[in-house]
Amino acid sequence: MLQLPSPLVDVNWLYDNLQAAELIVLDASVPPVVPGYESLNSEDGFQAISGARRFDYDTKICKQDSSLPHMMPGAELFQEEVRKLGINSNSVIVIYDDVGLYSSPRAWWMLRAMGHVQVAVLDGGLRAWIAAGLATVDSLQLGSAVGDFEASYDEETFCDFSVVLSALDDSNCAILDARSKGRFYGTAPEPRAGIRGGHMPNAQNLPFPELLNEGKMKPVAELREIFNAFLTDDTRLITSCGSGLTACILTFAAYLAGYRNLSVYDGSWIEWGAPSKLPVVTG
Repeated sequence: MLQLPSPLVDVNWLYDNLQAAELIVLDASVPPVVPGYESLNSEDGFQAISGARRFDYDTKICKQDSSLPHMMPGAELFQEEVRKLGINSNSVIVIYDDVGLYSSPRAWWMLRAMGHVQVAVLDGGLRAWIAAGLATVDSLQLGSAVGDFEASYDEETFCDFSVVLSALDDSNCAILDARSKGRFYGTAPEPRAGIRGGHMPNAQNLPFPELLNEGKMKPVAELREIFNAFLTDDTRLITSCGSGLTACILTFAAYLAGYRNLSVYDGSWIEWGAPSKLPVVTG
């Protein structure tokens, strides 16, 4: 039985196991909104790892009646959509994206939240695969036998604004914001119209690029040192960002560093920063 060596695997491990019967490769790419980050694929050309299937959490594997983008769906919808991808309870899943390491951690966290343990992120994503000289195909796999995946949602893995609001003054909880320093302090504009600048009271800023090195995750020892500046092993960590996507990079890195009391604020700044009575500070 195939077993993952870590929640983070490199291209060599994936290449060596690409033909394993239990292996499912998922492409969780989304167009980046963060300046300086670009998708490898475009309308002019598409590349994928052979056999990869689309994990679409923008339009399919998401809450369908929400005004907020790609919100975590309930277990029933999640299970139905994931089974359509041919995912079974014993599947070993590796997720990548075409930026490097950008949107894949959110898909990883969603699957973890629904009870699937054998799931990993491909370090460096599609760019690392191509840089290693490994072959690609020009399309994703479409259609497969329906899987038997069983969703079991851990409601602690994602939280809403009310949980965050009550955690603002909780000394046992740390809120880390993955946005840029400019957006966090309100000196740079938000990319979405009508959203206030600034951050939550008592939140701290950890821009997600500080966890990466040329599109790959920094070594565990370095991640541990970074997070030690913000929390202890017993601290509950709530991560946030613009729309609940890059927050999952922080969550993923914290998991690699050994932290387990983790939650993602799903609405993130697109919800908190909208005109409302939710408190916002700048500077």
